[in-house]
Amino acid sequence: MPVLRTRGSDERQLDARSDHYKWIALSNTTLGVLMAVLNQSIILIALPDIFRGISINPLLPANTGYLLWMLMGFMVVMAVLVVSLGRLGDIFGRVRMYNLGFAVFTLFSILLSVTWMHGTGAAMYLIILRVGQGVGGALLMANSSAILTDAFPPDQRGLAMGINNVAMIAGSFIGLVLGGLLAPVEWRLVFLVSVPFGLFGTVWAYLKLRDHGERAKAHIDWWGNITFASGLVMILVGITYGLLPYGGHTMGWTSPFVLSMVLGGTIVLVVFCFLEMRAKEPMFRLGLFRIKAFAAGNFANLLAALSRGGMMFIIIIWLQGIWLPQHGFSFSQTPLWAGIYMLPLTAGFLIAGPTCGVLADRYGARPFATVGLLVSAGTFVALQALPVDFSYVGFGFILFANGLGMGAFGAPNQTGIMNSLPPAQRGVGAGMTATFMASAQVLSIGIFFTLMILGLSASLPSALFHGLTVNGVGVHTARRVSALPPVGSLFAAFLGYNPLRELLGPALSHLSAHSAAHLTSRSFFPRLIAPPFGKGLHEAFDFAFAACLLGAVASFLRGGKYHHGQDELALAHEPASQAMAETTAGVVD
Repeated sequence: MPVLRTRGSDERQLDARSDHYKWIALSNTTLGVLMAVLNQSIILIALPDIFRGISINPLLPANTGYLLWMLMGFMVVMAVLVVSLGRLGDIFGRVRMYNLGFAVFTLFSILLSVTWMHGTGAAMYLIILRVGQGVGGALLMANSSAILTDAFPPDQRGLAMGINNVAMIAGSFIGLVLGGLLAPVEWRLVFLVSVPFGLFGTVWAYLKLRDHGERAKAHIDWWGNITFASGLVMILVGITYGLLPYGGHTMGWTSPFVLSMVLGGTIVLVVFCFLEMRAKEPMFRLGLFRIKAFAAGNFANLLAALSRGGMMFIIIIWLQGIWLPQHGFSFSQTPLWAGIYMLPLTAGFLIAGPTCGVLADRYGARPFATVGLLVSAGTFVALQALPVDFSYVGFGFILFANGLGMGAFGAPNQTGIMNSLPPAQRGVGAGMTATFMASAQVLSIGIFFTLMILGLSASLPSALFHGLTVNGVGVHTARRVSALPPVGSLFAAFLGYNPLRELLGPALSHLSAHSAAHLTSRSFFPRLIAPPFGKGLHEAFDFAFAACLLGAVASFLRGGKYHHGQDELALAHEPASQAMAETTAGVVD
């Protein structure tokens, strides 16, 4: 495949890696990644205020779909589009696509902040605009790693990826706290807060970033894009609706719609792989998996994302639904404080990410990424050893250790992946990595919630029935409430609602003041749900432990320190003709 060069290869390499420019590229891409990830998590805490603002009760069965799509729509779009948009960056210029991402993201943030409707129309409006915002986020995420790889020499990419990864992970937790602070004041602020940074980033990127990457002249693989997007959307939609009750079942995994989506999406993705192996210019470079460092790094990344994606939701529910109410916090306060109490996790990332990224530049990705996942696996065992009503000192230390482990894995692993790629394939390679991570996060949420709901459904109905009847609730009402799907209790705790106040509703008015106050107190529901919740918690953490352990094995099998072509470090010091020849020889068709 021919590679476009508007300037000499050696000149671009030297210019791109100049000290001044590389820090501009790092700071701008870090802002873009931080903004995209922050807006993914800020919604988690702001949802109660958003739904109150548009006059919708998200716990009603008819409205649960709106709740799920507000949560997961952004992630689904990111997962589907990052490969295609990374490929477009390879063809038309990574900086051009990245700049477009800033502009698109900012535009949809403005539109989200001026929502004027109420009811289901407002919910659909917000979901559609979140999808548009996700397109902007995908453009940013798909091209940021490639821009950094172009800007930094191989022996400094670990530091750059470390800072970028810290922004990515820290943004998810900063969003929790920021959402808890802004949403009670005015729910539109959770969208408006991105606008000044988006406007600044758009102008800054347009004026300062330059396209130094090699651009591959190619045609767009339309059939590949269509089949990949269709198959992945079908699977992710199936996973999303699998979390909802169906018929007499607590979940929707037996629903014909869910089964047809998952099975149909799998078949379409098989067709996609068949088409890509025969396409002259495929969008998904399956040939890149012949590079051991790329294949092993992506497999480890997939497994790490599977262990991490749902974990945040489960720990938030653990804090909001059980621990914080038992320690004096009202249900309405728990979303903000859950974000604050999870800050040790962010601190671990902040320390380990850049540090291990720098060390990986010298010693390679394998030791840090492998040990990082082993440490993370150990933290999931430690979390299982905690009682549901734990001491925060031990809990905070385990979160900090998990952050250290994931931080030690993230930056070196991403650096190893990007260093293994030919220069002309960095955009699509980064997009493939982002797709695996985003898809795994959606899948992880589905797996973790499924394990939790299965654990709850085994013993929560009987515990709830007994707890209600001994406190004066009629048998008929107690039976009706205890028969409700456990997902309602999980979502209530997750959104900061008082679960029993929502579940009992008008039935509370028929109870004595003492009984009603006791049932809706901060302690009754958390103590009631703690034993069945603990069972589901153990199963979820078992899965996370196994995923991290397998990821550590994959990371170890990546091999030693590796850069594409192995002699890339010397390119900037070689004559122009020799540097161009070696760079061209490294391009994989």
